[in-house]
Amino acid sequence: MCHRMVPLQRPELEQALDALEQTGRARVPSRDLATIVPDAYPGAVVPLFVWDDDGRLRVMERTWGFEAQLGGRSKRVFNTRIETALAQARSGRGMWAGPITGGRCLVPVRSFFEPWRASHKDVRFSYPGRQVFLLAGVCDAERFSVVTCEPNADVAPFHTRMPVVLGPGESAVWHGPDYARLADRSGVRLSAAEA
Repeated sequence: MCHRMVPLQRPELEQALDALEQTGRARVPSRDLATIVPDAYPGAVVPLFVWDDDGRLRVMERTWGFEAQLGGRSKRVFNTRIETALAQARSGRGMWAGPITGGRCLVPVRSFFEPWRASHKDVRFSYPGRQVFLLAGVCDAERFSVVTCEPNADVAPFHTRMPVVLGPGESAVWHGPDYARLADRSGVRLSAAEA
Protein backbone atom coordinates (compact mmCIF):
# COMPACT_ATOMS: atom_id res chain seq x y z
CA MET A 1 0.00 0.00 0.00
CA CYS A 2 1.87 3.02 -1.26
CA HIS A 3 1.22 5.91 1.12
CA ARG A 4 4.03 8.32 0.23
CA MET A 5 6.08 9.03 -2.89
CA VAL A 6 8.69 11.39 -4.28
CA PRO A 7 6.95 12.82 -7.36
CA LEU A 8 8.34 14.84 -10.18
CA GLN A 9 7.41 18.44 -10.77
CA ARG A 10 5.24 19.42 -13.72
CA PRO A 11 8.11 21.18 -15.60
CA GLU A 12 10.18 17.99 -15.35
CA LEU A 13 7.37 15.97 -16.93
CA GLU A 14 6.86 18.55 -19.66
CA GLN A 15 10.60 18.45 -20.47
CA ALA A 16 10.42 14.65 -20.61
CA LEU A 17 7.52 14.81 -23.10
CA ASP A 18 9.38 17.37 -25.22
CA ALA A 19 12.38 15.01 -25.34
CA LEU A 20 10.09 12.11 -26.23
CA GLU A 21 8.60 14.02 -29.16
CA GLN A 22 12.02 15.15 -30.42
CA THR A 23 14.12 12.02 -29.87
CA GLY A 24 11.69 9.17 -29.23
CA ARG A 25 12.99 8.83 -25.66
CA ALA A 26 11.59 10.52 -22.57
CA ARG A 27 14.46 12.04 -20.61
CA VAL A 28 14.08 13.73 -17.27
CA PRO A 29 16.86 16.19 -16.49
CA SER A 30 18.83 15.65 -13.31
CA ARG A 31 17.28 17.56 -10.48
CA ASP A 32 19.28 20.39 -8.95
CA LEU A 33 20.13 19.25 -5.44
CA ALA A 34 19.10 22.67 -4.13
CA THR A 35 15.56 22.10 -5.38
CA ILE A 36 13.36 20.85 -2.58
CA VAL A 37 10.33 18.91 -3.72
CA PRO A 38 8.08 17.74 -0.88
CA ASP A 39 7.02 14.13 -0.71
CA ALA A 40 3.45 13.53 -1.83
CA TYR A 41 0.88 11.99 0.48
CA PRO A 42 -2.77 11.10 -0.18
CA GLY A 43 -4.68 14.32 -0.82
CA ALA A 44 -1.74 15.97 -2.63
CA VAL A 45 -2.01 17.22 -6.20
CA VAL A 46 0.51 15.28 -8.31
CA PRO A 47 1.49 15.69 -11.98
CA LEU A 48 0.88 12.53 -14.03
CA PHE A 49 1.15 11.27 -17.56
CA VAL A 50 -2.36 10.71 -18.97
CA TRP A 51 -3.17 9.48 -22.48
CA ASP A 52 -5.42 11.77 -24.51
CA ASP A 53 -8.06 10.61 -27.00
CA ASP A 54 -5.39 10.39 -29.72
CA GLY A 55 -3.21 8.08 -27.62
CA ARG A 56 -0.61 10.76 -26.89
CA LEU A 57 0.77 11.37 -23.43
CA ARG A 58 -0.12 14.63 -21.75
CA VAL A 59 0.85 16.06 -18.38
CA MET A 60 -2.15 16.48 -16.11
CA GLU A 61 -2.46 17.12 -12.41
CA ARG A 62 -4.77 15.03 -10.26
CA THR A 63 -5.48 14.76 -6.55
CA TRP A 64 -4.20 11.55 -4.98
CA GLY A 65 -7.19 9.60 -3.71
CA PHE A 66 -10.74 8.88 -4.79
CA GLU A 67 -13.61 9.76 -2.49
CA ALA A 68 -15.70 6.72 -1.62
CA GLN A 69 -18.67 6.03 0.61
CA LEU A 70 -17.85 3.07 2.83
CA GLY A 71 -20.25 2.10 5.59
CA GLY A 72 -22.07 5.43 5.31
CA ARG A 73 -18.86 7.41 5.76
CA SER A 74 -16.77 9.27 3.23
CA LYS A 75 -13.25 7.90 2.91
CA ARG A 76 -10.27 8.65 0.65
CA VAL A 77 -9.11 5.56 -1.23
CA PHE A 78 -5.60 6.14 -2.51
CA ASN A 79 -4.61 2.66 -3.68
CA THR A 80 -6.38 0.32 -6.09
CA ARG A 81 -5.90 -3.42 -5.78
CA ILE A 82 -5.32 -4.69 -9.30
CA GLU A 83 -7.23 -7.91 -8.53
CA THR A 84 -10.31 -5.91 -7.51
CA ALA A 85 -10.04 -3.56 -10.49
CA LEU A 86 -9.70 -6.45 -12.95
CA ALA A 87 -12.75 -8.21 -11.47
CA GLN A 88 -14.76 -4.99 -11.69
CA ALA A 89 -13.60 -4.41 -15.27
CA ARG A 90 -14.90 -7.89 -16.19
CA SER A 91 -18.25 -7.32 -14.48
CA GLY A 92 -18.59 -3.70 -15.61
CA ARG A 93 -19.62 -2.69 -12.09
CA GLY A 94 -17.84 -1.15 -9.14
CA MET A 95 -15.75 1.85 -8.21
CA TRP A 96 -12.75 0.83 -10.35
CA ALA A 97 -14.54 -0.47 -13.49
CA GLY A 98 -14.37 2.89 -15.30
CA PRO A 99 -10.90 4.02 -14.19
CA ILE A 100 -9.21 0.67 -14.99
CA THR A 101 -10.82 0.36 -18.43
CA GLY A 102 -10.66 4.00 -19.53
CA GLY A 103 -8.50 5.92 -17.08
CA ARG A 104 -5.12 4.24 -16.83
CA CYS A 105 -2.29 6.70 -16.23
CA LEU A 106 1.41 6.80 -15.33
CA VAL A 107 2.74 8.16 -12.04
CA PRO A 108 6.42 9.20 -12.45
CA VAL A 109 8.37 9.01 -9.19
CA ARG A 110 11.91 9.00 -7.88
CA SER A 111 10.93 6.61 -5.09
CA PHE A 112 7.98 5.39 -3.02
CA PHE A 113 7.58 4.40 0.61
CA GLU A 114 5.90 1.52 2.39
CA PRO A 115 5.35 1.19 6.13
CA TRP A 116 7.54 -1.57 7.53
CA ARG A 117 5.36 -4.19 9.24
CA ALA A 118 7.98 -5.06 11.88
CA SER A 119 8.70 -1.47 12.94
CA HIS A 120 7.14 1.95 13.01
CA LYS A 121 9.41 3.17 10.22
CA ASP A 122 9.00 3.60 6.51
CA VAL A 123 11.09 1.85 3.88
CA ARG A 124 12.07 3.82 0.77
CA PHE A 125 12.07 1.87 -2.49
CA SER A 126 13.90 2.94 -5.60
CA TYR A 127 14.64 1.35 -8.97
CA PRO A 128 18.37 0.59 -9.28
CA GLY A 129 19.98 2.37 -12.22
CA ARG A 130 17.05 4.73 -12.75
CA GLN A 131 16.57 8.24 -11.42
CA VAL A 132 12.89 8.09 -12.31
CA PHE A 133 10.48 5.22 -12.79
CA LEU A 134 6.76 4.79 -13.39
CA LEU A 135 3.97 3.47 -11.22
CA ALA A 136 0.73 2.26 -12.79
CA GLY A 137 -2.21 4.43 -11.85
CA VAL A 138 -5.88 4.95 -12.61
CA CYS A 139 -7.60 8.31 -12.77
CA ASP A 140 -10.70 10.25 -13.62
CA ALA A 141 -11.02 13.95 -14.44
CA GLU A 142 -10.00 15.04 -10.93
CA ARG A 143 -8.42 12.19 -8.98
CA PHE A 144 -5.96 9.31 -9.26
CA SER A 145 -5.01 6.19 -7.38
CA VAL A 146 -1.86 4.06 -7.38
CA VAL A 147 -2.50 0.49 -8.55
CA THR A 148 -1.11 -2.16 -6.20
CA CYS A 149 -0.34 -5.88 -6.46
CA GLU A 150 1.14 -8.72 -4.46
CA PRO A 151 4.66 -7.82 -3.31
CA ASN A 152 7.72 -9.17 -5.07
CA ALA A 153 10.74 -10.62 -3.24
CA ASP A 154 12.20 -7.17 -2.61
CA VAL A 155 9.07 -5.72 -0.96
CA ALA A 156 7.60 -8.81 0.75
CA PRO A 157 9.90 -8.67 3.81
CA PHE A 158 8.49 -5.22 4.58
CA HIS A 159 4.90 -5.05 3.37
CA THR A 160 1.99 -7.13 2.05
CA ARG A 161 1.33 -4.98 -1.07
CA MET A 162 3.36 -2.89 -3.50
CA PRO A 163 2.65 -0.49 -6.36
CA VAL A 164 2.63 -1.90 -9.87
CA VAL A 165 6.11 -0.67 -10.79
CA LEU A 166 6.57 -0.53 -14.55
CA GLY A 167 9.82 -1.67 -16.10
CA PRO A 168 11.35 -0.45 -19.37
CA GLY A 169 8.82 -0.53 -22.20
CA GLU A 170 5.90 -1.48 -19.97
CA SER A 171 4.10 1.87 -20.13
CA ALA A 172 2.79 0.83 -23.55
CA VAL A 173 1.57 -2.45 -22.05
CA TRP A 174 -0.24 -0.54 -19.27
CA HIS A 175 -1.96 1.55 -21.95
CA GLY A 176 -2.79 -1.45 -24.13
CA PRO A 177 -5.32 -4.30 -23.97
CA ASP A 178 -2.94 -6.78 -22.25
CA TYR A 179 -2.43 -4.63 -19.12
CA ALA A 180 -3.63 -7.39 -16.74
CA ARG A 181 -0.36 -9.27 -17.17
CA LEU A 182 1.41 -6.49 -15.25
CA ALA A 183 -0.11 -7.79 -12.00
CA ASP A 184 2.97 -10.02 -11.60
CA ARG A 185 5.92 -7.84 -10.57
CA SER A 186 8.24 -10.67 -9.54
CA GLY A 187 10.70 -9.73 -12.29
CA VAL A 188 11.08 -6.10 -11.20
CA ARG A 189 14.09 -5.48 -8.95
CA LEU A 190 13.87 -2.71 -6.36
CA SER A 191 16.27 -1.53 -3.70
CA ALA A 192 15.09 -0.83 -0.16
CA ALA A 193 16.47 1.55 2.45
CA GLU A 194 15.13 2.49 5.86
CA ALA A 195 13.73 6.01 5.65
